[in-house]
Amino acid sequence: MDYSSQIKKFLEIAIKENASDLHISCGHPPILRVARGLKDYKGLKVITPEDSENLAFALMNDWQKARFLKEKEIDFAYDVEGKARFRVNVFFQSQQISIALRLIPSAIRTIEELSLPPVLHKFTQAKQGFILVTGASSQGKSTTLASLIDEINHTRREHIITIEDPIEYVFKDDKCIIDQREVYRDTFSFSTALRSTLREDPDVIMVGEMRDLETMATAITAAETGHLVFATLHTNSCSQTIHRIIDGFPPHQQNQIRAQLAGSLLGVVSQRIIPGIKRNLVPACEVLISTPGVANLIRENKTHEIPSIIETSSNIGMIPLNKSLEELVRKREIGREDALYYSLNPDDLRLRLEKHEIFL
Repeated sequence: MDYSSQIKKFLEIAIKENASDLHISCGHPPILRVARGLKDYKGLKVITPEDSENLAFALMNDWQKARFLKEKEIDFAYDVEGKARFRVNVFFQSQQISIALRLIPSAIRTIEELSLPPVLHKFTQAKQGFILVTGASSQGKSTTLASLIDEINHTRREHIITIEDPIEYVFKDDKCIIDQREVYRDTFSFSTALRSTLREDPDVIMVGEMRDLETMATAITAAETGHLVFATLHTNSCSQTIHRIIDGFPPHQQNQIRAQLAGSLLGVVSQRIIPGIKRNLVPACEVLISTPGVANLIRENKTHEIPSIIETSSNIGMIPLNKSLEELVRKREIGREDALYYSLNPDDLRLRLEKHEIFL
């Protein structure tokens, strides 16, 4: 069997079906994830252990194969002849190989096309500071980051350096010079690349993921010293994001990190992607914009008060998550039960919906 042609066929099916993910695992036919649900594609045969191994190796070059066999798992990106890119994770399970592939659209969509809050445009206009895009896995963080970076690319003349694992969206230089560095291919680690970036004359730095304290500390320092830094974290709310950063450091360093973060943070976007009524996916966002009041709360270790600040600061663009969810239900973009499921405070959301007689 020509496994290279076979895997390309599966990927083209995923593109055609507008799937977000493709799963290849022994004992099942290839499975698509469409609008958050798993879906069989009729006519595809069950994958054997031999199939999964050969399909995985058809995606890899020799270096990737060697690393995978040594480390038992690997992340990389795969391009389908310019039609789309996939973020690929290959791993062992029960001594057999499985593959998870995430579709990355070829076009980078704008803030408006992604239905993100217009206030995010403010973040692309800043000259320096720290901006975090957060959320659980598979909640669109990379797509939002790409949109922000590409807006800068089309509106300002800057030098942008990205550090990613793997490179997902490929930027085409417009007004900016954009250097994209992939961990393990172009650099040994996020922290190594970020330290080096400070000597490469960047204006804007994008860190795909802050995995360790050294990367966090260097990113904050970069924001303090005149750079605009974008990064992601796997957290569920704006206040939790700030707490996670500070609490990750040893106690003797936390006061210093609080002071640095208070002085450099511009904002946090915490998002989740929700199945829409029209079988689409809809973003709901909590947005924190740093103000002198927010900076004081961070400095004084009172991050638990940040949700109250967000709730009362809609006039400057802050958005509570429940307000975002309420608005999506009111516009009939998502269902009431889905909104309650994704809320961090469903009792409050239920009261909001009942107050405005929204019972959908």
